[in-house]
Amino acid sequence: MDLSKLQSKTPRKPYRRVGRGGKRGTYSGKGSKGQKSRAGAGFKPGFRGGDNRIWQLFPKQRGASKKPGSNRPHVKHRYYRIRGDKFAVFNLDFFNRFDEGQIVNPKLLAEQGWISKLEKHVKVLGDGELKKRIDFQGLKFSRSAESKIAKTGGKIL
Repeated sequence: MDLSKLQSKTPRKPYRRVGRGGKRGTYSGKGSKGQKSRAGAGFKPGFRGGDNRIWQLFPKQRGASKKPGSNRPHVKHRYYRIRGDKFAVFNLDFFNRFDEGQIVNPKLLAEQGWISKLEKHVKVLGDGELKKRIDFQGLKFSRSAESKIAKTGGKIL
């Protein structure tokens, strides 16, 4: 096999030269007016008409929020927000489906498919009634949820 004699099965289409009279005249597919319609026109991706490029509006992530002795970002980086992990939220009446005296933790919820295995944080809100004594481990609670769990005899480990 001679590599210099390879040919494609489909012939190449000729490049269409527009704007030189004939059937593709007048605006030649470029519309009317504006920077993109001019001869030699073209601007790079990310150009926003002289405004800052979108990636220049935000700081580099290396040190924006990691100044020593501070938990909040520097004033200069106030537009760069650090978003915390979202909590998977459950109401108290959801836990009535578990057995009496069972220990409920994020691992158990993930195994049963109630949360994804990537979610680390689970919060329990006090809506509804808890009818069984259930122990909880590794979850966060609202105050009303804590008091209702204590009333049923459950524990927060």
